[in-house]
Amino acid sequence: MRSVFGPPAGDPPFAAWNAAVAAAAAAIGTRRFPDTLMAALRMLAPAQMMNGFFYTSDGRACDLYNEKLAADRALIVDGYLAGTFVLDPFHDAVMADGQARMIAMDECAPDGFTETEYYRLHYAATRIVDEVGFVIPLAEGCVGVLSLSRLAPAPPFTGAERDRLRAAAPVVCAFGHRHWFHAPSRMRAGTGLLTRIEDSRLTRREIEIVTLILKGHSTPSLAAVLGCAPNTVKVHRRRIYAKLGISSQTELFHLFWH
Repeated sequence: MRSVFGPPAGDPPFAAWNAAVAAAAAAIGTRRFPDTLMAALRMLAPAQMMNGFFYTSDGRACDLYNEKLAADRALIVDGYLAGTFVLDPFHDAVMADGQARMIAMDECAPDGFTETEYYRLHYAATRIVDEVGFVIPLAEGCVGVLSLSRLAPAPPFTGAERDRLRAAAPVVCAFGHRHWFHAPSRMRAGTGLLTRIEDSRLTRREIEIVTLILKGHSTPSLAAVLGCAPNTVKVHRRRIYAKLGISSQTELFHLFWH
């Protein structure tokens, strides 16, 4: 097995890939499945961590697969399930249509995502430098996302690695669907308690703006999403901060999630 700190030279040998896929298929429905799937995916793109969550149709998050984390569970799972999942760009992308596919973090994150408190506490603290996810439709209208992550000091996934993972997505999503399809009926414990941002001091429009700010949208991005001028966004932000008695985005984050 090549080191996870460097990309493979190219596509894996066809026979070896077929053997790895066959092993994963044979393990569906057993505790060996995640490990065999990870072994197959590492042939396409070395990675240090695979974990997953699923989201319910009524706006909650649940644990799908987080048994072998390469990071602190309290950081990467407990706080996430407690409510911060609503700030995860993967959450928005997955819930947009629930279609099986591969998504990449930098393709769905807002322009100011790396400057958010959520990024600092969830990504920087766990040393995740890159992440791709496989969207997996599940029972009861739920949708899962199985993430493959690179941790520092490893480099981000290369374009060729992403291409290989995207090409494998139909197999990964189909296998994941078969293995975890009934997870919603077995894993209701640990659902998120906070599914949306609420504060009686703010109007519905201001709540929308707060949510977008916390997700990482910059002033220009907010203006584009809201269909208004950047100066109008600044006025809204000042008014929101005054109503809440705060002066920074860090305080805004901790007001809702600390």
